[in-house]
Amino acid sequence: MNSYAYLGRLNVIPRWIIFALDLSISILSLIGAYLIKYNFNLSNLDQVEFSRNILILSFLSIAIFGSIKTYAGIIRYTGMQDTLRILSAVILNFSLFFLINIASSAMRHPLISNGVLVVMSLSCFLLMVAYRIGVKYAFIYIRNLKLDEKNTVIYGAGQGGVAAKLSFENANKVNRKIIAFVDDDPRKVGKTIGGVKIFNASELPRFIAEEKIDEVVIASYALSVQRRNKVVDMCLENNVKVLNIPPHNEWADGNLRPAQIQSVNIEDLLNRDQIEIDTTAIKKELGGKRILITGAAGSIGSEIVRQLTSFNTSLIILCDQAETALHSLYLELSESAPHANICCFIGDVKDKERMEFLFDAYKPQYVYHAAAYKHVPMMEDHPAEAIKTNVLGTRTIADLSVKHNVLKFVMVSTDKAVNPTNVMGASKRIAEMYVQSLNRAITSSNFKILNGLTNSSSKHNTRFITTRFGNVLGSNGSVIPRFKQQIEKGGPVTVTHPDVTRFFMTIPEACRLVLEAGCMGKGGEIFIFDMGRSVKIVELAKRMIKLAGLIPDQDIKIEYTGLRPGEKLFEELLNDSENTLPTHHEKIMIGQVQEFLFAEVESQITELIENANKSDDLAVVKSMKKIVHEFKSENSIFEELDLVSKAV
Repeated sequence: MNSYAYLGRLNVIPRWIIFALDLSISILSLIGAYLIKYNFNLSNLDQVEFSRNILILSFLSIAIFGSIKTYAGIIRYTGMQDTLRILSAVILNFSLFFLINIASSAMRHPLISNGVLVVMSLSCFLLMVAYRIGVKYAFIYIRNLKLDEKNTVIYGAGQGGVAAKLSFENANKVNRKIIAFVDDDPRKVGKTIGGVKIFNASELPRFIAEEKIDEVVIASYALSVQRRNKVVDMCLENNVKVLNIPPHNEWADGNLRPAQIQSVNIEDLLNRDQIEIDTTAIKKELGGKRILITGAAGSIGSEIVRQLTSFNTSLIILCDQAETALHSLYLELSESAPHANICCFIGDVKDKERMEFLFDAYKPQYVYHAAAYKHVPMMEDHPAEAIKTNVLGTRTIADLSVKHNVLKFVMVSTDKAVNPTNVMGASKRIAEMYVQSLNRAITSSNFKILNGLTNSSSKHNTRFITTRFGNVLGSNGSVIPRFKQQIEKGGPVTVTHPDVTRFFMTIPEACRLVLEAGCMGKGGEIFIFDMGRSVKIVELAKRMIKLAGLIPDQDIKIEYTGLRPGEKLFEELLNDSENTLPTHHEKIMIGQVQEFLFAEVESQITELIENANKSDDLAVVKSMKKIVHEFKSENSIFEELDLVSKAV
């Protein structure tokens, strides 16, 4: 049996042995105190006094150590709580012995010298703590004998950094030597944590160059995204692995586990500094309201639901046709937001009768319309289905919102609706046109009848708002999960084109802005979100490979597959004829887009839907190009329609 296996068996050592060791140390401390008093010459020692005091101390120690349970902690995991428990026991032991001695002195028969009592107590505390720490580090040393040692620097000397250090020390099968802490706070520089010195963060490049650092653990919550990116890039360039600790609220029982300290996610690097919004106005507007979310089981819809649960709504209606995903979301919310009044509704937004039943039954006051088909290549192959869901579905929910006097209808759109080069983007642009022209129509004095759903006596209060943004990190079908899967399989990582770029935004960030825009909207606006800088997809792929500890084009190959049907190199948030107006939120702008007459749009969409119902894809795309003049197909079989129109 090897030394570590034998040592591991000591993990189940009976508590009575620890108790016996503590009692023995207590008695040895008294013996040592007498030795010091008599300069190690015990010829003058009163044997009766000594024996009596040993007996009294034994009884006190048995009672106090037993009641405070100094033996309860696992020695190999000795920490501050164990030390405080021992200190309490020693102080109580000293206090009771001191009181007994005072009482005996009052009867002119003192039991023990106060000096001996003080020396005994100090020795007892130090020895009880010291042997526990000695055993703890013996475990660590023997455990790490056969493990490769990794030189580690912890970035952040706060609570997270301390927790990371303790986590590594207490972990099995982990041998990390903490070389240093580095921190941006000059007040901490020069101090130590557990014997490890804190250096200025500017010293990190020196450590990487001179100390052969294997890992850097980012344990600072105050680190800006820009600064984090610089640190990560520097580490990746020097083949140093970068780890990250999770948010404090994810620590189990306040303790950080080694398994939670994982490689930095690409999402952490693409994300920007947190966009703050004032939720007061949102809570005031949505509090006590009945809210419908279509496409509630999707990436955007589900996050909108999660955020709505904190706004004291009266009812949240989750509508989706994806039964399994909807059920999973419901189970999640049952645990995370048990206070929220939530109901699930299985239904397809293009099913008019089913949606009519939903509105009649639940009478929503706000609608967040996130239901849509969004995968570009799939919709390029199925234009009729794109129209049925993205256009007919939107028209159905919008019309019912007017009929049932919904206060606000907030539509989630996409940057692919701008100068669309694919069916999906064009379908979303047509949906935008419909809700915007509908908003304009219902505010006019001569608007009377809408598809037989309203009558001349109806009062039309519904306000339609559109939000337009780009790709969201981690969404279903996003390039990032795809790259992760390819890297895990050993590659290759496939990129469509070396120059393709995309805007990215986190799902929570996008949904916060959707809620904010919906709150500030008065009707008819198309809100554009500040997406930051665009990201080159091939650079994104290389970075993800490096984060996995691999080398691009050596360990993992990058292959170019060519642009997919309908895909374009660069995404846009506005077309050439559109401008923006600022709002009170610097990250939200109002797009100044061309407006259309409702009667004209409705007529064109009716014809478009008729073609879709016939599954006549060519006629569908022809109709789409008539409605959206800037729709020019790329890498698609429908490019021939653009050539025909040019010839005409």
